[in-house]
Amino acid sequence: MAAFSHAEAADMPLDIDPNASPIGSIDTNTTPDTEFSPPESPFQQFTPLKSPRLLARSKLSALTQEEKISLLTAADFWRTKAIPSKNIPAVKTSDGPNGARGGIFVGGTKAALFPCGISLAATWNKDLLHEVGQHLAEEVKARSANVLLAPTVCMHRHPLGGRNFESFSEDPLLTGKLAAQYIQGLQERGVAATIKHFVGNEQETNRLTIDSKIAERPLRELYLRPFEIAVREAKPWALMSSYNLVNGVHADMDPKILKDILRGEWKYDGAVISDWGGTNSTAESLAAGCDVEFPFSTKWRFEKVMQALEEGMITQSDIDRAAENILTLVQRTKGSDLSAEADEREDNREETRNLIREAGVQGLTLLKNEGSILPINPKTAKVAVIGPNANRAIAGGGGSASLNPYYNTLPLDSIRAAAQKPVVYALGCHIHKWLPLASSFCTDRTGQQGVTIDWYKGDKFEGQPVVVQRRTNTDLFLWDSAPLTEVGPEWSAVVTTRLTATTTGKHTVSYMSVGPGRLFVDGKLAMDLWDWTEEGEAMFDGSIDYLVEVQMEANRPVELRVEMTNELRPLSKQKQFNMTHKYGGCRIGFKEGDQIDYLQEAVNAAKAADVAVVIVGLDAEWESEGYDRQTMDLPLDGSQDRLIEAVVTANPNTVVVNQSGSPVTMPWADRVPAILQAWYQGQEAGNALADVLFGLKNPSGKLPCTFPKRLEDTPAYHNWPGENLEVVYGEGLYIGYRHYDRVRVPPLFPFGHGLSYTRFEYGRPSLSSKVLRPGERIELTVAVSNVGNRDGAETVQLYVRDEKSRLPRPDKELVAFEKVALEAGETRHLRISLDQYAVGYFDTAIGKWIAEEGQFEVLVGASAGDIKYSVPFEVKESFTWIF
Repeated sequence: MAAFSHAEAADMPLDIDPNASPIGSIDTNTTPDTEFSPPESPFQQFTPLKSPRLLARSKLSALTQEEKISLLTAADFWRTKAIPSKNIPAVKTSDGPNGARGGIFVGGTKAALFPCGISLAATWNKDLLHEVGQHLAEEVKARSANVLLAPTVCMHRHPLGGRNFESFSEDPLLTGKLAAQYIQGLQERGVAATIKHFVGNEQETNRLTIDSKIAERPLRELYLRPFEIAVREAKPWALMSSYNLVNGVHADMDPKILKDILRGEWKYDGAVISDWGGTNSTAESLAAGCDVEFPFSTKWRFEKVMQALEEGMITQSDIDRAAENILTLVQRTKGSDLSAEADEREDNREETRNLIREAGVQGLTLLKNEGSILPINPKTAKVAVIGPNANRAIAGGGGSASLNPYYNTLPLDSIRAAAQKPVVYALGCHIHKWLPLASSFCTDRTGQQGVTIDWYKGDKFEGQPVVVQRRTNTDLFLWDSAPLTEVGPEWSAVVTTRLTATTTGKHTVSYMSVGPGRLFVDGKLAMDLWDWTEEGEAMFDGSIDYLVEVQMEANRPVELRVEMTNELRPLSKQKQFNMTHKYGGCRIGFKEGDQIDYLQEAVNAAKAADVAVVIVGLDAEWESEGYDRQTMDLPLDGSQDRLIEAVVTANPNTVVVNQSGSPVTMPWADRVPAILQAWYQGQEAGNALADVLFGLKNPSGKLPCTFPKRLEDTPAYHNWPGENLEVVYGEGLYIGYRHYDRVRVPPLFPFGHGLSYTRFEYGRPSLSSKVLRPGERIELTVAVSNVGNRDGAETVQLYVRDEKSRLPRPDKELVAFEKVALEAGETRHLRISLDQYAVGYFDTAIGKWIAEEGQFEVLVGASAGDIKYSVPFEVKESFTWIF
């Protein structure tokens, strides 16, 4: 067996989790000074390389066996392995789908925060997604990274999916077409896209161990299809395997999806990387085609790869193929550039800010506007802005899509800036899942905002602190920023801060611990979580959020002190995972006691206004990676629904703005005249909202997912989230609008629905041919007219219905869409082509896609529930294809 020189592999104790934080991580915005990431380099311009695959193959031939195998595991948390002696640099990855965060999970380098995936999808604008990809590429470069871990293209199988906000749609065609443009924009500027998560990752509940039971047709026609479209049209340079199992096999080691379909049928030419901690074997994973394990770990590769080779479980070609794929990714993004990695930097560009604002406007979806309540006249209207999300930056969901934005725009501030009459504000209610962070009430030893952390080597608080840090934030989940190079793999730390209330009364401190922890208030033990057992919903690991009531006087500080270590909790996990230490950290929240009746205050504000704008919804705590939502209702305990009912009773001219990344129950929808779905729209969320509310811009968003009336109406209601670590995709082909068509249950708002401040009329469409033949296209022409008095944009949606199929098919399926901007009074003729992919389905009897002989209809509509015209055509003779 080869002897490995990799320092981490040699020195890491077997009972310490090597992924607790990246080796060499430090709590600054600079990158670690290691062989993988030298500290400084000039900003590199991308120059496309000729034949990166051939160059990679040439480099591979010069590598030793040890060097080849070293490439199959990441070098640290974010980077591939460098081999400088062979002209092979490391490449750095960065989350995520709506911005390039950089190397620090919480509080890192400031970055541009784009609208979330579903908001981008609500634009239905392929050109815009391409431009977003281009700007994201520049943001990735500013983080000194080369690979963006995006886009996320998993399906919206169920409204409660925790990462629906991060993904695009319930429809695979819409998802795939938008993803392809996003990827092209990234990669034409030299940054690799990493399309994810391949495949069947539609829930967060038990995401590491859940077995997604998916029949062949829905697997092919729904869940694989966005990836297929993107591979065919954009050729992403990287693809990430998912955590879950697919039909009994972990996705990272599934030869059917990775080897037979991805590499075989689709001829995929990129690198396959594991999700972080998502490698589940040595031989099986490598043989199936998972090229590199992320992050650095000694668990599955290194010597075990050599052992698997010697035992005949893998072949030399398996090792060479994987190493070549990684080298090809390196060639495509960095070539042989061995210059040192530059510090992460900000790149706050005006053109990017403008793009984010425009993307936000185009994603805002006007669901209802009875009596033309919107737009509001900014010159004459007295506006009341009400609601728990009105004066907060609800800009993104939680988890790996989150980042530290250059800035945020608050709805209240933006509305006040646009309105010419005074604007009244009322909170209305609280919706905290966890208490707000205590950060703004805290000062460290020097009197600055934040906390002081004294770090100790070992987990016994022994000796003197080896590192002393100030952090401005009381979100101290230390997944990726513990200073392990100084404190070692086992550490302890003491957090101290002075908490100062602005009012006198009984206030509440919240405390959540990752490893063992104790909270002291003014030197007295207030909460002992040293051996906690009840897990909460933190993204990785952590206790539930415990509350401590504290009597406080205004402007008189109390001292908070937390003792914590990174020993694994609950204790039962030490035996389960065969490790004693993992992550550490805590979260400290704070809320002063309420002094007023917020609901009555909201009613009074509504009565005094011409228009009441109620801004409600979810946030990054309710909707996040790591867990699924428990209900479709607005949190908390009906408080937002009661607020809306009270406000619309007080003022019939009420506009409800809902901020969420997925559908919510709207029991008040019939009573409220205007409803605007605002998603999570990034750093320009407030400004984009004000632009639309006051008619400075015309909304043009369309729903990328169906909004049901009740959770019980949804396709996967009977099969969510599964049992005994299995979830059966029992709804088969019928997710989203396909389900509502089939069971004839009307949704609250249909897929593709979205109103405008102007009106559009459709002309009768025509086809260039009434017959679709193999390898040919037919072209549909339709006139669209803006017959209103405002400029606007409309998305024309084409669906196809198979009149008679040998196998069951949905009533209709989206096959094409085009967005067109029209001035008031303007008419344009759109020409939209259809090909074999518009009529095919996957026939399991032959293992191929088939366009079946028979009659079809093209349905032209403004939504799945608003079909304007249909035009017949036919396939004269059946034909088949693989890809």
